[in-house]
Amino acid sequence: MRFLMLSVVFLCVGCAQPPGREHSPGLSTGKVGNFDVQHNFAVTVPNGAEGVDIWFAVPNQNDRMQSISDWKVEPAGLPARMVRDRLGNPFLYLHLDNPEPGEFHVDTSFKIERYEVNADLDPSKTRPHTAEELAELSIYLKGSSQSVINGDVIAMARKVVGTEKNPVIASRSIYDAILDHVEYHVKDPKPNVAKTMNPTGTGNSRLCYASCTGNCTDFHSLYAAVSRAAGIPTRAVYGSFFKGPLSGVDKDQSYHCWIEFHAPNLGWIPLDVAVADIFVDSFQANEHSQPRANLTVANGYAGPDPKLVNYYFGNLEERRVTWHWGRDLEMVDPRQKGEPLLWNPKAYAEVDGQAASIVKRKLTYHEIGATQAAQ
Repeated sequence: MRFLMLSVVFLCVGCAQPPGREHSPGLSTGKVGNFDVQHNFAVTVPNGAEGVDIWFAVPNQNDRMQSISDWKVEPAGLPARMVRDRLGNPFLYLHLDNPEPGEFHVDTSFKIERYEVNADLDPSKTRPHTAEELAELSIYLKGSSQSVINGDVIAMARKVVGTEKNPVIASRSIYDAILDHVEYHVKDPKPNVAKTMNPTGTGNSRLCYASCTGNCTDFHSLYAAVSRAAGIPTRAVYGSFFKGPLSGVDKDQSYHCWIEFHAPNLGWIPLDVAVADIFVDSFQANEHSQPRANLTVANGYAGPDPKLVNYYFGNLEERRVTWHWGRDLEMVDPRQKGEPLLWNPKAYAEVDGQAASIVKRKLTYHEIGATQAAQ
């Protein structure tokens, strides 16, 4: 592949770190995981393309629970640079003028030290938001294209939260209600071609509510809608697991998302109601559903676990990487020509200003040493 561009500008993550994420005093660190990561992309340029634009996901330095080192991009001399979206998330941006048709590869790699997140969930340490705080956090109270605050969501919020204003107590009530209402689609005991439990495809809260099933984005889109309807600022986080069964295996880790809600004096508190659902109770773990469950959670599935159900309200294990916060992403410098992105934990491409599925991603890793306790 021949790259045609007059100027080449590349800023690595380690060279131009975005501002540090705001401190959340309610969070502390637990175990530490160390991983050597390969994030590889195969791009197929169609015949006749005059311009190709691609925004690749990169590990997000805004997350204080991860430290990135040894960031590399190959091939050398790639005409790429770091850009951000409207929310400040970083992406590796590549523009090509009149590229030759065919396939080329963009290979990124990095080492990550990732910390377990533990939250202080003592309700007495927080309080209801003030009107001023809600105004400042108003962006996290609005519905989005896929997380819609409609009549069903408002009714659910009223039913499970009632008049409760303490954000920790209210958020736990919403967490339990989502667990009662939605089941992770991987539990379906039928083979993939015959499954009746399926994700919405866009992380749509209305479809998730109606079907009572979905994937991580469906769960958390519905959670966010209910939480915002209850007046609790909430935001989505997109990342990936370093899945224990896949360490050193040439198989894509896919992506995963979770949620953060805001509580005064504590800050942003994480939860993962989707993974928690896998551990709620027994399901028919057969030759179809068991492998799906194994590769949906952090380190394999071995049956129901009430402790993990409680754990994922306020805590996250150390086997993760964060790519970006938020949905309906709008790139800046340059802005994408298409609609805001529902998410971008892999890569988004446009050919001559039109969205195009020309990028295949593979995320693999090796675990470095044993997991240890943080100091």
